[in-house]
Amino acid sequence: MMAKILIADDELKIREVVKEYGKINGYTVKEASDGLEACEMADKEHFDLIILDIMMPRLDGFSACKQIKAKKNIPVIMLSARQEEYDKLFGFELGIDDYVTKPFSPKELMARIKVILERKRETTTNVLEYQDLKVNETAHEVTIGKEVLKLTNKEYDLLVYLLKHRNIALSRDRLLDDIWGYDFYGDERTIDTHIKMLRQNMKEYGNCIVTVRGVGYKFHAE
Repeated sequence: MMAKILIADDELKIREVVKEYGKINGYTVKEASDGLEACEMADKEHFDLIILDIMMPRLDGFSACKQIKAKKNIPVIMLSARQEEYDKLFGFELGIDDYVTKPFSPKELMARIKVILERKRETTTNVLEYQDLKVNETAHEVTIGKEVLKLTNKEYDLLVYLLKHRNIALSRDRLLDDIWGYDFYGDERTIDTHIKMLRQNMKEYGNCIVTVRGVGYKFHAE
């Protein structure tokens, strides 16, 4: 699945370089021109990693990092033209994952991003997330924010399957075979019934499960 990255820097050239190299490395890169915009975007969208420049208008990188980390556990790389040890130590105290000084090698930055994303995948393999929706497979628990959703076992299995195949159109037959099993003797209406109940129980995220006409269903993630 393509990782989604946010680069926040008031220098357009820096953003363009990171975006171009990110594209080459298979990442989706979005841009913010200051710390406040970065915080607003992080509130509304899911990002797998965020790159923050320290010196930015309206809200500096350290303050933006603190606000973002208070709400979501997202890896952060800090960019800075300053090489003072104090800045690095303060950043790591805030929970950043790496500190890169300017001017930097775009290829080296991509390598650092790859390491962080791989480490994140290793430590969160049992947790599926989309914005504030989280599925903890180890605990068999689904939450929106701090609220625990009450789902039946089949609704839970459907949600996990859809999240693992997000943005992929899945046929009813495939869902029946992979979730109910090949020896299940029901029909496609079984899927429709469970999808309807799952949508209701998922509250504001119910609309993420969309009907693909003539095919089946998919979890639409922006």
